[in-house]
Amino acid sequence: MLVNSRGALTAGVLAAASALLLSACGGSAEDDDKGDGDSSASTTLSMWVDAERAPALEDAVASFKKDKGVEVKLVIKDFQAARDDFITQVSAGKGPDLIVGPHDWVGKFVQNGVVAPLELGDKAAQFEDAAVQAMTYEGKTYGLPYAIENVALVRNTALLPEPSKTMDEVVAAGKKVVDAGKAKFPFLVGLDPKQGDPYHLYGIQTSYGVPVFERNAEGDYDPAKLGLGNPGGVEFAKDLAAWSKAGALNPNITADIAKDSFNKGESPYFLTGPWNIPDMEKAGIKVAIDPIPTGGSEAATPFIGVNGFFISAKAKNALAASEFTLNYLSTEAAQDALFAQGGRPPALKASFEKAAADPVVAAFGEIGKSGAPMPAIPQMDAVWADWGATELDIIKGKADPAQAWPKMVTSVQAKVAG
Repeated sequence: MLVNSRGALTAGVLAAASALLLSACGGSAEDDDKGDGDSSASTTLSMWVDAERAPALEDAVASFKKDKGVEVKLVIKDFQAARDDFITQVSAGKGPDLIVGPHDWVGKFVQNGVVAPLELGDKAAQFEDAAVQAMTYEGKTYGLPYAIENVALVRNTALLPEPSKTMDEVVAAGKKVVDAGKAKFPFLVGLDPKQGDPYHLYGIQTSYGVPVFERNAEGDYDPAKLGLGNPGGVEFAKDLAAWSKAGALNPNITADIAKDSFNKGESPYFLTGPWNIPDMEKAGIKVAIDPIPTGGSEAATPFIGVNGFFISAKAKNALAASEFTLNYLSTEAAQDALFAQGGRPPALKASFEKAAADPVVAAFGEIGKSGAPMPAIPQMDAVWADWGATELDIIKGKADPAQAWPKMVTSVQAKVAG
């Protein structure tokens, strides 16, 4: 790995590094039919990135090519398929040199041996601690963070000028607005028609003392301790059913419908993240960012998601990939651009301080301090399907909460155990 501060390198090492960058074998552009380009290029890297983030990376790519003579080809990938495609292709010695993605991919990446550790060194202190911790797995850091995100309760202040603290209060306040003919929905959260949305509802769930996994003494998630089975789980499930009957949880409201409805002023509340704020502002909706409402007696602890950049363990030009990641993607300019493009609070402290001049960004950041990183352990893959489907059946009224929740826990436990 490169030394992570160019200032720490002697002139001789810099010269040697530049020579290596120019002569090293090119990036893994031989990505079968994925459109990475000419695999014979000796000074080319490839990065898989989604369409939203690609424009924000263009300046960093241009600077790297100008300074080092190394081109970084941005290959647009479908976010839903990127993780598994990356694992498959890198395992076969193909795929890109770098990939953009969330921290909860780390466990699966490490398990399959497809990402290289990243030595942040002194740069680690320039990032929010939670961001670096999220990118750390079994004592090693595997990604350069660029954004921290979490959900919050977004409130249309024209419809409701004052916040509510509990979910029951939120539902009651929302119903009053609907009953007054000022809105169509008392509360909005996007629900996948097959899997519900345990991610967005998680903060509420934790207020019942029901995390997805418990943590060990070191603070790591323990796959042997499934928190979903804690006593408050059934209570949470019963309240999901009650809120659904009150009209606050609608299984026909997808993420896109929820966003569109809120932006039309059809609801006072939307449980969502910062990624939807830019379109709210374009629609002229004045919002306040409220903490996650509680249902139980404990604090709400939403998932924290950290997005970042990972280097393939099979990168054909690992030196160039490290240089680009550590010294170009970590800059204020790059992290500012990514924030401007997607609205996700920056992981770089200097960039976040500027972004937090916006009270909306500051509010999301403050709420995120009470959150917990989404588990990056591979066993998390065994949780989502049963968890989401069970919540959805309860919301639809197709399942008895007292029976469905324990049944779900038993099924998840068996899958986690393998």
